[in-house]
Amino acid sequence: MDTLIYIPGITGISSSLRSSTGSICDEDSEAESFKGGRSEEVDLDTRSRAFAWCRDFLSGSWKTLGEDDFQISIVSGGLSNLLYLCSLPARVPCVGEEPREVLLRIYGAILQVCLLNKGPSLIPLQGVDSLVLESVMFAILAERTLGPKLYGIFPEGRLEQYIPNTRMRTEQLSDPSISSEIAVKLARFHLMVMPFNKEPKWLFGTIDKSVIYFPLQTLSGFCLHNRALLAATPSPVVFCHNDVQEGNILALENRVHTSADRLMLIDFEYSSYNYRGFDFGNHFCEWMYDYTYDQWPFYKASPEKYPTRQQQVSGEINATVYKSLNVAQMEEDMIIEANRCFGYALASHFLWGLWSIIQAKISKIEFGYMDYAQCRFDAYFKQKKLYS
Repeated sequence: MDTLIYIPGITGISSSLRSSTGSICDEDSEAESFKGGRSEEVDLDTRSRAFAWCRDFLSGSWKTLGEDDFQISIVSGGLSNLLYLCSLPARVPCVGEEPREVLLRIYGAILQVCLLNKGPSLIPLQGVDSLVLESVMFAILAERTLGPKLYGIFPEGRLEQYIPNTRMRTEQLSDPSISSEIAVKLARFHLMVMPFNKEPKWLFGTIDKSVIYFPLQTLSGFCLHNRALLAATPSPVVFCHNDVQEGNILALENRVHTSADRLMLIDFEYSSYNYRGFDFGNHFCEWMYDYTYDQWPFYKASPEKYPTRQQQVSGEINATVYKSLNVAQMEEDMIIEANRCFGYALASHFLWGLWSIIQAKISKIEFGYMDYAQCRFDAYFKQKKLYS
């Protein structure tokens, strides 16, 4: 069956966005199958492949470890990739500098798009080029100690340093001290010079590739509206993370409360040169969504948590504008940046709404993508009406 998504305001009260990517599982059936929560067991095929990757790419005790002694568990929180913690058992000593545990990242929907995008049925949001760029990016950031170490890379994914951390909670994003540190991390990110295309093609390039596969031609009109809105408040082009949400921020363990380096940004698969305002607007949207919710659809939306103008200016924008621009007229710059955030927040809702519909078709991750898509489109129209 085709899945319908009601989107108010596009073509009237009965408007629907019908997914043209093929049949998608019925949402009620998915909700029923996950009523007990997320799966906790690693399937045998994944376990076998994970063991082989660790044996082949890691040195020392991993080379002689028997598969029966290999330890693996699911790490929850990823919405684009499948994550696993692979470990040596406690009784097996290290014989050199090999890590005792690593994070295995298996490219989920990204890889499927790469392998199956041979016709019009799947959307090239990301492909082989994106995988290569993301791998290069990860290696560069690891060398600069701005991200986890890289232990192994292969077509299906990679092995990364596992960094002990306390899982960031959504409500922590609004903590002034944490928000300020996130801003500092973003400022460092924005100042980096990376060997990638410097033109800001990612945002609308991704949206344009998505929209052409959906039958509602009115969506193209919304793209034009978004472009016009953002053109009215142009934002500097910098190297952006593009996905700063709590699941992509590590709260590092064994760091004192007053440390300036309690946090680390991770997961760079969407990073690119982009408009700086998008990193702000997108991050502020993430204040509303809790991805640690352990029951279907595995997220919880709280629109009332969207930051006030004062929270935006006094925290994130204040620190980042000051660090990255170093200008004298701080107040004026912060007001301009705050105005940009509104337009880029709308672009964020629109982008991830389309992304989620596509993920519903190709992703194996346990998440209510269609439900989430509807939620993001609802937020788009509510915020657009509120600020009109």
